[in-house]
Amino acid sequence: MNAQIYRDEILGPIVVPLIRSHHLIFQHDNARPRDARICTQFLEAENVPVLPWPAYSPDMSPIEHVWDVLDRRVRQRVPVPINIQQLAQPLKRSGTTVYQPQSTA
Repeated sequence: MNAQIYRDEILGPIVVPLIRSHHLIFQHDNARPRDARICTQFLEAENVPVLPWPAYSPDMSPIEHVWDVLDRRVRQRVPVPINIQQLAQPLKRSGTTVYQPQSTA
């Protein structure tokens, strides 16, 4: 995907409305298409707040930790899912229970 496609098919119709409707700060991974001038200028023109993010820092991204937890949970299943259908249900179940707040009682 190049920067223009990313801007025209992802940022404009999907990301910007979502950011605006939920008052979010946008975080992206600094991959070339997403960090290209036309994308950064577009986000600035649309007044989308962007979280400053160092390049090559997946360990700092909260979602990477969620993917790790989900991956470990799915791989613990016996048998390990071998197709999308087998993966869908346990992944959906695991996804709803990734974060469980600790009791303060």
